[in-house]
Amino acid sequence: MTENTSYDLVIIGGGIHGVGVAQAAAAAGYHVLVLEQGELASGTSSRSSKLIHGGLRYLEHGQFALVRECLHERALLLKNAPELVHLQPFLIPVYADSVRSPWLLRAGLTLYSLLGGAGRDTRFRRVPRHQWTALDGLKTTGLKTVFQYQDAQTDDAALTRAVMASAQTLGAQLKTQATFISASSLGDGQKDHWQIRYRQDEQEHTCTAKVIVNAAGPWANEVLTRIATTAKPVVVELVQGTHLVLEGKLEQGIYYLQSPRDQRPVFAIPWQLAGEAAGSAILLGTTETHFTGNPAEVHPLPAEQEYLLETYRYYFSATPKVRTAFAGLRVLPMAEDQTENKNQYAARQRETVLQTDCPDFPRLLTIYGGKLTAYRATAEKVMHKLQNSLPDKAPVADTRTLPLGRSV
Repeated sequence: MTENTSYDLVIIGGGIHGVGVAQAAAAAGYHVLVLEQGELASGTSSRSSKLIHGGLRYLEHGQFALVRECLHERALLLKNAPELVHLQPFLIPVYADSVRSPWLLRAGLTLYSLLGGAGRDTRFRRVPRHQWTALDGLKTTGLKTVFQYQDAQTDDAALTRAVMASAQTLGAQLKTQATFISASSLGDGQKDHWQIRYRQDEQEHTCTAKVIVNAAGPWANEVLTRIATTAKPVVVELVQGTHLVLEGKLEQGIYYLQSPRDQRPVFAIPWQLAGEAAGSAILLGTTETHFTGNPAEVHPLPAEQEYLLETYRYYFSATPKVRTAFAGLRVLPMAEDQTENKNQYAARQRETVLQTDCPDFPRLLTIYGGKLTAYRATAEKVMHKLQNSLPDKAPVADTRTLPLGRSV
């Protein structure tokens, strides 16, 4: 067993929320270590829909604060990460049999614009009828109108790497292929410190930390079982989201579609595979399927592939070939009254839950849920909750203004 050093914070998990907390903590002047069992963004943070957006559909369920926060964070990312986050036109076709009428969508887009500050980046319009034939083969029979608004797109894995690189320039440390083993309180009058054991390169290592942040995503509750704590886990549901990468191109932007089966949103997105030109493929997703089992074994299901292709065929005349598929997991905290209503994901609250072992002087904080777009705001909230448990330090940077560049 090899001995390491002492840290103010040790963060378990190298997804977007783990690296976001690392950046925030390092910017606040703290000594930080991130332990990642695989590689950065090897889980959900590389298997999302690659969108930086406010969540237009959340307005239907009254989640105004979440939408406002995400739109604010989108504006910061557009400013601070121009290589990684780009505005894209989003197109919403409305047909005679669509569940949501044009006036309802117009009202929603107006509110979305107002929550985003009613600036140039939040404007929307109707696409003139004479331009419909240019909409990438979109079916026009029964088409009543097409709305166009703007949201942003990113490479989620590249963004995660960039945030970690930013944290490292501020002094944060990262250990990949590092499996967390356990954490327990130190004795000898140091019960305000954790002793942490982890394995890397077939060797066991130890370090100490004042605070642990559990950002292990789908593994969060499993990680809690290895920490000597009285903190109770939050009841969560793991929801699988599958995406398909299709042959073909979309020239006009991202299409916000609704499944004809259950009216869930499905995005058809211009995408590129490694080594290919931008827009050389179509990313289609996502699904919402209840998941049980080992998160490492999540994989696309045949029924999910058919669900997504059925949606694509409903709106477009072409039936493109599937090039590849991938699946990730979302962590949705469940209230007690939701345990018997597992499939009502659309109405489920999407705010991140930050669970601590002690409300006043927390030494352990677990992140449940969370949205890619709002990772920085979530990290800011984490640091606020931990402020009484950490020593006073002089901040060295402000994450609201830190630039993020593409990191290899």
